Amino acid sequence: MSSNNATSNVVSVDEQAFEKQSEAAVDEEGFEVVDETPEFRATVQMEVQAKVDANHPDGIVDTSEERIYGATLEQEERIRGREEELERISARATFGTQEGREKRSRVVAATRSVERRTAFQKRAASVDVWADPDRDDPREELTQEQLAAVNTQAVRLSEKLDGWSRAAIGRRLGEVVAGGKDMMSAVVSVFEELQTAPGQVVPIGKLEDIGRKEVRIAGRVETLWVPSHPSIAQVGLIADDSGRTRVTVWKASNAPLMDEGEQVRIDGAARNWYEGRVSLAVTGWSSLTFPERGRWWE
Repeated sequence: MSSNNATSNVVSVDEQAFEKQSEAAVDEEGFEVVDETPEFRATVQMEVQAKVDANHPDGIVDTSEERIYGATLEQEERIRGREEELERISARATFGTQEGREKRSRVVAATRSVERRTAFQKRAASVDVWADPDRDDPREELTQEQLAAVNTQAVRLSEKLDGWSRAAIGRRLGEVVAGGKDMMSAVVSVFEELQTAPGQVVPIGKLEDIGRKEVRIAGRVETLWVPSHPSIAQVGLIADDSGRTRVTVWKASNAPLMDEGEQVRIDGAARNWYEGRVSLAVTGWSSLTFPERGRWWE
């Protein structure tokens, strides 16, 4: 019995604290005592001034190994970065005082580049004798009459071949003539060689003679027909003055659609064979250009 009564009279610590808090202090006359001690709080202006003082350069002169006193993390990172940058500038200035170091580096790089190019040309000379860097210009081996004919034909061919200078055409003609061909045969072979060189717009009629996988052509869309497979976006014929060829545009290439009768240039067209004839395919590596589109003034 006694143990039960003792247990019922136990009051928890939280309850005791609540009761003490609820009991207000009173004076001799029974009036509640009010604590009139003023509470000091910073004004908005004082808080602003405190931030300004903390961010002032004079407030961050006291540094430690880990943090900068009075600086925020952003300011500390900016200060650390600036210090590292100044160290790099100082180190570069120190190394830069080594007389002629950068100049010697450029000379060594240029010399090695010339040596590699010369070695490559020496190996290429086993196939093309005119690739030998030690051999003089082939035009120096021509007679005065041959040289005059080469210069005349070079001017004429430069007007027909885009992207080739008269000097480059003249040198190539000189190589062929010095090799023993007559002038007419040399002109024909050089024209066909440069006309189908990489980067040039290949005549469609010459596609069968090209040994490259990808070519660049330009022509007009003659006709388009319904594709035979869902993976094909368009299929049709493109022609120029030298001939025509079948062109297949795959959907995966995301190429713009062509219209019948318009001019188009295809860069990077893949060369294939279809029913014994050469054909072209537009893939993801190809690009289509339409010179006549957007010419509203015509």
